[in-house]
Amino acid sequence: MSDTSARITGLDGLRGFASLAVVLYHLSLIARPELSETTWAWLTQSPLKLLFPGTESVLVFFALSGLVVALPALRPDFAWSRYYPARLMRLYLPVFGALIFATVLIVAIPRDPASMPSGSWLRDAQATSVTPFSFLAEASLLPSSYDIDNVLWSLRWELFFSLLLPLFVWLAIRCRRASPYLAAGAGLATIAGRILEIDALVYFPVFLLGTLVAINLDSIRAFAQRQRNRMLWPALAVLSGGLLIASWLARPILDDGSELATDVLWGLAGVGATLIVLLVIVWPVLRRACERPTAIWLGRISFSLYLVHAPVLGTLGYLLGLERWWLVCLIGLPVSLGISALFYRWVERPSHLLARRIGSYAAQRADARAG
Repeated sequence: MSDTSARITGLDGLRGFASLAVVLYHLSLIARPELSETTWAWLTQSPLKLLFPGTESVLVFFALSGLVVALPALRPDFAWSRYYPARLMRLYLPVFGALIFATVLIVAIPRDPASMPSGSWLRDAQATSVTPFSFLAEASLLPSSYDIDNVLWSLRWELFFSLLLPLFVWLAIRCRRASPYLAAGAGLATIAGRILEIDALVYFPVFLLGTLVAINLDSIRAFAQRQRNRMLWPALAVLSGGLLIASWLARPILDDGSELATDVLWGLAGVGATLIVLLVIVWPVLRRACERPTAIWLGRISFSLYLVHAPVLGTLGYLLGLERWWLVCLIGLPVSLGISALFYRWVERPSHLLARRIGSYAAQRADARAG
């Protein structure tokens, strides 16, 4: 088995840590209305922000998808007839299950938006009712915003990337010798996307950066093995973390009129996310941290955790009240982890097995027709 086809276990742990960071981010949004401006600034405008990046962690997911979804497409036995039905089932079946779970919570525990402050996450990003139309709309992964399960906005972009994977792989292979220039162009594109407020221009380049890592994986590993290059990794770790939260760290020195500078720094988060993925591959210290049993367990349930935690936290927020935000934070994480483990066992894992069977059946049918 070549290096390119081997599973990179540490990336599973990274995915788990990124999912955990998103949960912590949403907990911080629940606490936000009750925190002073000084406390909020201390938490978000310092390196502590690395513990709970929100959209930045989603960019890590996008870079990871660009890598791990593209890698199988480079194998000689890869079949698009197997890929598409399997990939779509792996996305849609857990999403459908998560929406059913969220709907049950919303119906069972009434939510009064008037009890929450205007502009808060609990009021603006949590549905208080569900209709058949809103359920099916979110289940399609086509709307631009989501309230029943707030995190599904990112699955929309995962869906688009999955459908466009042949284009990403073709472009990365065609421009392989010019990969550094294409990577630089992708970095500039995601910055331009922030400035122009074009979401596709923000997110697709991050997927492309991950795909470029997949195409050049063997060369990257060979570069990492050179003794003289090993001192680069700690410095690159500092750089990647800094880029990931640069727009937050710069807030104390940027005034309200510095929108362009803020957008540029915000755009660099996609580059930082890709560098973090790259570091797990090349830096043994970080890779071993991401291969610890707890990290691997988090990685295993990471998709389930991502899908179910927002409905759980939203329900706890309305059930306990904003004045008990500390209790929501105290019990929200363990409850989310426990429900995620059950969701993985009874929804996500069976969905993956079914998706694999459907993909194999579709590939066999395609081979039979071709024969």
